[in-house]
Amino acid sequence: MTPWQPEGTVYGTLLNFSREWDLWSDRMTQDPHKAAPRAPVLYVKTANTWTACDGVIAVPSDVPEVEVGATLGVVMGAHGKAKAYVLLNDVSVPHTVAQQGFYRPPVKYKNLDGFLGVGAHAVNADVIGNPNALQLAVHINGVLQQTVDLSAMRRHATALIDEVNNFMTLRDNDVLMLGLDICTLGDHAGQRPLARVGDVIEISAPHAPALGVMRHTLVGAPALEMAA
Repeated sequence: MTPWQPEGTVYGTLLNFSREWDLWSDRMTQDPHKAAPRAPVLYVKTANTWTACDGVIAVPSDVPEVEVGATLGVVMGAHGKAKAYVLLNDVSVPHTVAQQGFYRPPVKYKNLDGFLGVGAHAVNADVIGNPNALQLAVHINGVLQQTVDLSAMRRHATALIDEVNNFMTLRDNDVLMLGLDICTLGDHAGQRPLARVGDVIEISAPHAPALGVMRHTLVGAPALEMAA
């Protein structure tokens, strides 16, 4: 079976989990914005980032490690409604909100070639039911590194879709990622899990086995010489 790939635009959502919002809430009121974002803050994962399930993700040699961004993608249908869900890994070069800014698209960190792991298949929305009842499990080299509780989102899936559609139209086959959480325990507390070249990343939703297990291996690539 051919691995599933997006057909529309893939959008990510920043700061949609309560823990990360709380972590950066004090900075939101500082210059230059002086207020927290009122609407969902989006960015685009361009087509060059898409890596099919069981593929390899190339990491430049001057990027010592990458963030694993386990999330659920909503595949849009007609009339702005969800028609399916898919597991996604929003891979990123580690960075802080201070480096990125709240309204600045994080292209420099998130849009390297291959930096969106895509699940094996999209599953009909009726099969999944309430996406915010799910938890995602992140394993690196077979060891559980993070559990993402989708009930901890600031805007649950339906509200997020509605608010985005208030200022732009999500079209048929577009994909909207629900957001990324941070770890609360262990070596990665306060950030997302980190992985290096040679690691195997697996993301699943234990209570929604129809989504399958998304698996990718990190491999080395020539240096990108990213600017600070």
